[in-house]
Amino acid sequence: MSEKRILVVDDDPKIRDLLRRCLEAEAFHVDEAADGAGVRAAFDMAQPDLVTLDLNLGAQDGLEIARDIRRTSDVPIIMITGKDDVIDRVVGLELGADDYITKPFHIREMLARVRTVLRRAEGRGGAPGPRHADPDSGPLLGLDGLTIDRDRMILTDRDGQVSDLTTADFKLLCAFVDNPKRVLSRDRLMDLIDGPTWTPLDRAIDNQVARLRKKIERDPARPLLIKSVRGIGYTLTEAAVPKT
Repeated sequence: MSEKRILVVDDDPKIRDLLRRCLEAEAFHVDEAADGAGVRAAFDMAQPDLVTLDLNLGAQDGLEIARDIRRTSDVPIIMITGKDDVIDRVVGLELGADDYITKPFHIREMLARVRTVLRRAEGRGGAPGPRHADPDSGPLLGLDGLTIDRDRMILTDRDGQVSDLTTADFKLLCAFVDNPKRVLSRDRLMDLIDGPTWTPLDRAIDNQVARLRKKIERDPARPLLIKSVRGIGYTLTEAAVPKT
């Protein structure tokens, strides 16, 4: 893997310095920005491969920076939020962030998330067509013409194109795949996605399900794979099967 460029956006110089030292120790090239002007300058200099974005930037709105990035770039974004910033987290995911991590975080967790999101981004940018598992990876799964590569977190659609699922959406897909033909409540889905860090907000999971349907349903307006169960939650109507 060639050296990847990470843009660290945080108004706290100590946090930026910590992330810089840890990322550079893993052979990443690191740029820094403290606000929206710094982000624009960094993008003018070079297109980063990934952005870590603290949403709590004091007077600066981190969500607005995320919107600005998304207007011109599909670069992967990992949001950094406070433990209780559930609404900002939901809005950030709706804006197209690829993943999030809550403070306080362990640097090993941050590095793992950076590597995972970069692998997924490389998969989206690769040659189209169904992907085959690496020798040491698990089997690919088939679901109504879709191909799911869990090890590489890649979904290939029915036309052989790699779908641009965010990490959160892929986790949701796997939660359904692991529990086919079972009715899952909203709270249970959020537990399966992120355990106790989620606060039960119906709007959060409903929006994620709607976004996932757009990627996997033949007709998202008339979903047949992920069905709503009134007053309870959702169910995946088919079981994924190994592909050879």
